[in-house]
Amino acid sequence: MYRDFLAETGPGAARPLPPAGRGPLPWIAVAPNAPYFVTETGEAWTPVGHNDAISWTTLDGMFRRRDLPGVEAYLSGLAASGVTVLRLMLEYAQVRHRYIERPVGRFVPAMVRLWDDLFAVCERVGLRILLTPVDTFWTWLHWRHHPYCRAQGGPLDHPSRLLLCPATRAAIKARLAFAVERWGGSGALFAWDLWNEIHPAQGGDSADGFPDFIADLSRHVRDLEMRLYGRSHPQTVSIFGPELRWRPHMPLAEPIFRHPSLDFATIHIYEHGTIDDPRDTVAPALGMARIVRESIAEITDGRPFLDTEHGPIHAFKDRKLTLAEAFDDEYFRHIQWAHLAAGGAGGGMRWPNRRPHVLTAGMHDAQRALSAFLPLIDWPRFRRRPIEVAVEDAPPHLAAVACGDERQAVVWLVRRDTLGTDGRLRRDAAPVRPRLSVPGLGPGHYRVTAFDTVAGRACGTLTAEAGPEGGLVVEAPPFAADLALAIQAETGP
Repeated sequence: MYRDFLAETGPGAARPLPPAGRGPLPWIAVAPNAPYFVTETGEAWTPVGHNDAISWTTLDGMFRRRDLPGVEAYLSGLAASGVTVLRLMLEYAQVRHRYIERPVGRFVPAMVRLWDDLFAVCERVGLRILLTPVDTFWTWLHWRHHPYCRAQGGPLDHPSRLLLCPATRAAIKARLAFAVERWGGSGALFAWDLWNEIHPAQGGDSADGFPDFIADLSRHVRDLEMRLYGRSHPQTVSIFGPELRWRPHMPLAEPIFRHPSLDFATIHIYEHGTIDDPRDTVAPALGMARIVRESIAEITDGRPFLDTEHGPIHAFKDRKLTLAEAFDDEYFRHIQWAHLAAGGAGGGMRWPNRRPHVLTAGMHDAQRALSAFLPLIDWPRFRRRPIEVAVEDAPPHLAAVACGDERQAVVWLVRRDTLGTDGRLRRDAAPVRPRLSVPGLGPGHYRVTAFDTVAGRACGTLTAEAGPEGGLVVEAPPFAADLALAIQAETGP
């Protein structure tokens, strides 16, 4: 199919940039001894980013090369804000002129050129892409226009058989093969989300076919990458998280959290009534922490977990509301710290759910702050588990989210007693200085770094000692709203 694309452009047509893959970015892999990620050279790498789309205002200038400098400036700005990855769909089917194939099997020259350019820019600025081949949400809603639809010359009459139809499976695998051959050699590709929001409705109202579908796509991509490049990118498959609660009678958890072909686990965390329609900025964060912990408990082999979609989807899509910017910034910031402190890799990946679909400057400030915190923990050796921190000398409505192992811990403290009428925390409230008991840490001396999540910098450092029986007692510095702590062992017992 790659040869067909070159033939269709013709000898006098504009050629795409050469396929990416010769740039300087090292590939990303799962850390061998921790539920996080590393570069192929062994350096810690953390997914800090969000969802974007090729037809949104941020990247639309790539199409037909209408504004390549503008897009590169945007992506450079993200990298400067500590962003390391964007989650993108190979085609975004909300609009009809962004199909990667049309008809099925014929790859659209303008779209291939767009992705050539995008990978090349990401190589230059140091960003990576979590790539998923099909936008299942808009594909379903706009099925009659999709190249896979039988009315458009495709193999399938209805998307309720997307996971079951052999001819459609072949088309999906051909699309993945094209992407692997064209862009799979690039270090700008972080990982494959082999299928976006896998759903029983795509399999005849059954999840029984999920394991085979995932194994088939995974084997297809990995075998091709190994043959072409001698290594493979990490793989996952995503699901709309509430389905795990709505359909407990279906076998959804096993393929999402424990499928042997996948390298890390992800769900889209849209908890009803908190994250999907927030009324304050704390309840959604605690909902995120709870779901991250529940998800980690489902994992039996220590693979990483991260949220790859969250946001106020119900407020935006159903209630037609765009959250006030100051409120949304704090909601975003709290959620990302809860995700990290509960044991997720990075801060989770927001779906903008704003008009226009872009993150605010305040959200990018929050990403920059999270990135500034990351060097305080040795992630490739952090075998975290969720832990319960006991809090003393503080209001009863102070919440602690934490994870740790025998040498390190991450703690995020947030107050619930000073919410204003606008749903935000009052930063002018009288400070509290809680005393914390952090379990699980072994005997020895520890460095505790307090971190201001708004300013994005350390606001205090102290040393503490865990006795022969382990566990650490530490007094946090005063804070009015929220505070993060990075705890690292300095010496052994």
